[in-house]
Amino acid sequence: MYVAGVDGGGSKTIAMVADEYGTVLGAAVSGCGNHQIIGAQAAVLNIRGALFGALAQAGIAKEELDYVQFGLAGADRRIDMDILCPEIGRQLSLRSWDIVCDTMEGLRIGSPDNTGVVLVCGSNTNAAGRNRLGQTVQIGGFDSLFGDRAGGYYLAAQALSRAVRSWEGREPYSDLVERIPLRLGFASFEEMLNRYLDEDISAAPLELSLIVHESADSGDWLSRQLLTDMGRELGISAAAVIRKLGSFEEAGVPVILTGSILQSGRNPLLLDALAKEVEREYPSCTFVIPEIPPVFGALMLAMDQLGIPVTPDMLEHFERDGGIRR
Repeated sequence: MYVAGVDGGGSKTIAMVADEYGTVLGAAVSGCGNHQIIGAQAAVLNIRGALFGALAQAGIAKEELDYVQFGLAGADRRIDMDILCPEIGRQLSLRSWDIVCDTMEGLRIGSPDNTGVVLVCGSNTNAAGRNRLGQTVQIGGFDSLFGDRAGGYYLAAQALSRAVRSWEGREPYSDLVERIPLRLGFASFEEMLNRYLDEDISAAPLELSLIVHESADSGDWLSRQLLTDMGRELGISAAAVIRKLGSFEEAGVPVILTGSILQSGRNPLLLDALAKEVEREYPSCTFVIPEIPPVFGALMLAMDQLGIPVTPDMLEHFERDGGIRR
């Protein structure tokens, strides 16, 4: 038997093909898989590229796939499914497949019984949970206009906005005033600002989120504040999920932390602020940062659909084939 998992995010899409023993046979990466960012046709074209690239590496035809699980950022509501399902059907023509929000991938890799809370913080952010009754809740995932205050794009926008204030003297000086234009190839902050204003550029480049992490490590007050604030916001979302589900056993609710900022970045200021915010209301929660990327959650969900047990040996295979290490 062969299964595939596809993790479509805001910055990239990852696909993996495995057999029923958990051996990864092929993997590939393509561009953005979030239809809310680039539209359904373009997103599914990237999803198709990643999946077919993984199949080519594995030497398997798509007709041999027994099940494909898509975990997609932006697959939040019924309307998203109504947009994505026809496009995936048209471009991919697969035999058996399903779509879940990418939050469910993270929950699957971090919680053995697939219950608890999951926070996603990569290019964007989302929060969700499932209790033992099978009830689910989602918090956020719809951009800053609708209350989200986390994720790489949000952090980049905050970095640029606050750096402008710092440069103008409306806030104390921050190292971001020098770091941002230097990284973006400008001779000065003024030159960069004029370019943005002249060309009516309204979005900050995602790479500014990396600059914030670097600057925080060097002690910059503003970068440290931005990461602390974002950690607090993530904690607020996790607590809201627990509160809304309401039927968790209070002891030991797992909070799974996924996405590049949480899994790869692991900034201590952010993580500490996150934990303190959750623990203020739910002190017995546990925090889990999975050692494998979310795409393996899609593989595991595909195996669940086929009744294939996910064994400890499989998890060892997954860690060896794609683990996130510090």
